[in-house]
Amino acid sequence: MKTASLHRGWPDLTKDSEHPFFRPLWRRIAVVVVCLAWAALEFVNGASSWGVIALCFAGYAVWQFFLAYSPPAGPGKEE
Repeated sequence: MKTASLHRGWPDLTKDSEHPFFRPLWRRIAVVVVCLAWAALEFVNGASSWGVIALCFAGYAVWQFFLAYSPPAGPGKEE
């Protein structure tokens, strides 16, 4: 039995990384770059704890968007 989506007409996604917003490669790269820039900013300002947290975000983004990523089924193609 398939569960109903929260929003009528939207696909039922199991993970946020499968959202069609992340289908273009440039958006996935941008998320990783922003996390890495945030980490660098925190390290430069002496906040190493926040820098490590931002690096963890970047690592998780690399895992989700490049290593374990499979585009959702549906119309459209990767840019």
